[in-house]
Formats: sequence, C-alpha cells, structure tokens
Amino acid sequence: MRNNSHKGGKTFFHMATRGKGRYCFAWARVKMQCLTPAEASGLTSRQDLACICFSAGMAELWYNIRMKTLLVNGSPRKDGNTAVALNEIAKTLEAEGVGAETFWIGVKPVRGCMACGRCREGGGKCVFGDDAANDLASKMAAADAVIVGSPVYYGQPNGALLALLQRALFSSPACVAGKPVASVAICRRGGASAAFQCLNLPFQMLNCTIVGSQYWNIAYGREKGEAAQDTEGMQTMRTLARNMAWILKSIAAGAVPRPKPEAWQPMHFIR
Repeated sequence: MRNNSHKGGKTFFHMATRGKGRYCFAWARVKMQCLTPAEASGLTSRQDLACICFSAGMAELWYNIRMKTLLVNGSPRKDGNTAVALNEIAKTLEAEGVGAETFWIGVKPVRGCMACGRCREGGGKCVFGDDAANDLASKMAAADAVIVGSPVYYGQPNGALLALLQRALFSSPACVAGKPVASVAICRRGGASAAFQCLNLPFQMLNCTIVGSQYWNIAYGREKGEAAQDTEGMQTMRTLARNMAWILKSIAAGAVPRPKPEAWQPMHFIR
C-alpha cells in the first residue's frame, strides 16, 4: 500500500543529501513508498539506495530489491567444474537473500590488449567490440559484487579470461572499483593457489574488498561434475557466499562510511 504522506520527510531530506544529483528525488519517492520495488531496482546507485532504505527503517523494501552478485564463469566449458563451484555459491547467495547472475565468457576468440589507448579517449570502452570484454565491463558495473571463477591451466587462470579482465578493467576501472570481490580456482591436482593469487591481483589495485572463506577459494575436479564430490571445496564455496552476503548487507546498512581516497601520487622507478 502506497503512503503519500510527508511524515518523516525531514529525516528523509537529510538522508537524501547523501545521494547525488538526479537521484535525490528518487530517494524521496522511495522514502515515501511511491516507488515499487521493480521501479527502485532500476536505479543505478544500488548501494546508496540500500543505505536510504535501512536508515529509514525500510529493510523489507530493500530485501525485495536486493543487491546482486555477478558470477563470472571463465571456463571454456559452460557446465564444467568451474560452473559447479559457482552454482554452489549462487545457491547460497540466493538463500541469504542476495541475487546472483552468472556471466559465461564463451568460446569465441578473444583479443589481448594492444595498448592503443583508445579506451581512454572517451567512452570508457575497449575499441574492440567483437568479443565479451565490453559486455563483461557492463555486467560488472551493474553488479554490487563480483566473483570470478576459472579453471587452472599450467598454474594460471584461463588465458581468455585474463585477456578479457585486463581489457575490461583497464578501459573501465570504475566498473568494479571499491566493490567486494572474490576469486575461485578449479584444478585437477595443483597450481590452484598460484591461479587464485593471479585472479586477485587486479582487484587489489582497485580498492576492492577481497572476500575470503575458511580456506583459499579452491575446488578440485577433472572430469565434468567431479568438483561436486570435493566436500570441503563445496563447503569453502558456501562459506565464501555467506561472507559475501554478510559484507553486502553490512555495506547496505551504511554503519561506517567508506574512507575518502587520497589523490594518487605516482612514483616511477626510472626518472
């Protein structure tokens, strides 16, 4: 039932100043319950919206809107062991009230970065639009958190996934900057810890919160579906998902504001 009264309006307008520009009026409508959850979910600044809902005692509305985690399947096998691990995470996130969407990078040829710099000339997109790099950046930008999964090849993540991530993050770093993220590595026997570290490195340069679990986010399996038999690995995925859900809900509650970043002070070793 809609409530069009102005009760508590002063409290709202104090909170609305935490929004930016055109979103402030939208916050007013949410506070007065003049937006449906479907309408509110179309707003882009979902974390700010969450802060408004929780501060206004409207947590129920926020849980209808829900934050969303993007799960990136970086395996050429759409339904392989990487998918098994990510599906375990997705089910647990959904059980915790957090939305989950899976993005598969596919098997089409992928370009590496050519250092042309065209992405920095405007638009924030890679000049090559014939693979999944720009789609991946758009998906990450629309999500509140990102989890990237990859099989292990020669102790490294899938090369196609790395090429896509490097181009997406260089051309559009804001798509993931400051968000909670996690990585997952799946292997037959060894090399998973090195691949896991490799996946985390770019996010550590973008002020992301790296979400962990009870062990490194690793699962084992060779043939399709075998990772489901790794009981500890699947428990690690569920624990990761619960940790991610807790962090997202804590951010939504808005108890502690994010620290303001310092201006970058670049220091090159060769002068």
